[in-house]
Amino acid sequence: MKRASSIEALLRKSQTVFADLKRAYDASLHEKHVREDLKVDIKNIFENLRSCLDYLAHDIFETHCPSAKSPDRLYFPIRATATDFNQAVSRDYPGLQATSTVVFGILESVQPYRDPWLGQFNRLNNDNKHQDLVEQTRTESRQVTVSRGGGTVSWGQGVTFGGGVSVMGVPIDPRTQMLVPNNVAQTQVITWVDFLFKDNGMSVLPFTETSLKNVEKIYCDLQPHI
Repeated sequence: MKRASSIEALLRKSQTVFADLKRAYDASLHEKHVREDLKVDIKNIFENLRSCLDYLAHDIFETHCPSAKSPDRLYFPIRATATDFNQAVSRDYPGLQATSTVVFGILESVQPYRDPWLGQFNRLNNDNKHQDLVEQTRTESRQVTVSRGGGTVSWGQGVTFGGGVSVMGVPIDPRTQMLVPNNVAQTQVITWVDFLFKDNGMSVLPFTETSLKNVEKIYCDLQPHI
């Protein structure tokens, strides 16, 4: 595999940037906005991961389509339907299905019509390249949990109590939407804070981590066959 060292270097770099990203992420949450350097880190991770996929595309072509003329632009195939995927592979990787059913099967198994992640990843990457940095939206949500004995009751945003309502035998104050002060029930209030990609509504850190793991898995699955 000609480009293995380049792919592995990009994966290592992406993992290092992601570790720094997680530390900077917490600071941005407290500042209540996404810092520009954090956006750049996210952009770089996605560009590096996309480069890994395109390096794989070239190794697949050179290994399994040696007599075919290379397209002017060769990319890792990402298609929304099985028909479009088969057409793209037939055009850009002539004979691949015959020369390596394993590689063809791996490529087919990760397509957006099998798993939406690759399509979401591709759209974010394209937005980063051509439409400035992808915008992240800060969101907050509150969850209240009341415990008494061995039982708990929880509610989130959008739940409003009127007068005369009790939880775990303790009245709710309609002004504060909390239990009146008492010594029989425990109340815990958790505020969830996150940044979401505006494009797909996915949480930034988990989606970035999923992308790192998925690209590494695609590489590991394909490496023995190219």
